[in-house]
Amino acid sequence: MQMKTGVEQSVYAVLLLNMLPERAVLDSEVISEQLGASPTYMQKLLRKLVSADIIKSVTGVKGGFKLNKDPEDIRVYDIYVAVEGQQSLYSSSGILDGMLELEKRDRCCILGELMEEAEASWKSVLKRETIASLTEEIQSERFAGNTAELQSWINEKMVV
Repeated sequence: MQMKTGVEQSVYAVLLLNMLPERAVLDSEVISEQLGASPTYMQKLLRKLVSADIIKSVTGVKGGFKLNKDPEDIRVYDIYVAVEGQQSLYSSSGILDGMLELEKRDRCCILGELMEEAEASWKSVLKRETIASLTEEIQSERFAGNTAELQSWINEKMVV
């Protein structure tokens, strides 16, 4: 399994928006520039986040995007679902049924059961972490100098 870059870019876009003062917004072009994403693809991701009520789109000359929820209420899992949807990561193709020549009533997928358990664990971790917890991490001493530079960049690029 490999998570698509859209999820990563979306999480970091939301983190950027969390660094804004209350009334400020960031333009999608500015966000895509910072994240190294194509502006068209970033617009698509931001629309998905708006549809999920994670962020808000502000129209007009001073328009852009900002958070629509408190960072404590935005789980990494919410962003994942907004971008990727709710589908399961694994889908059995019936190989075991064919190998064991199982009748329709006896069909099963032992790998499917294992994958369901693994997916439940993975989801649990993503549901545990929030934009607030990730923001706390990037504002720790570990990244202090870099975060200050990023905050300066945001202050320069934001629209109030």
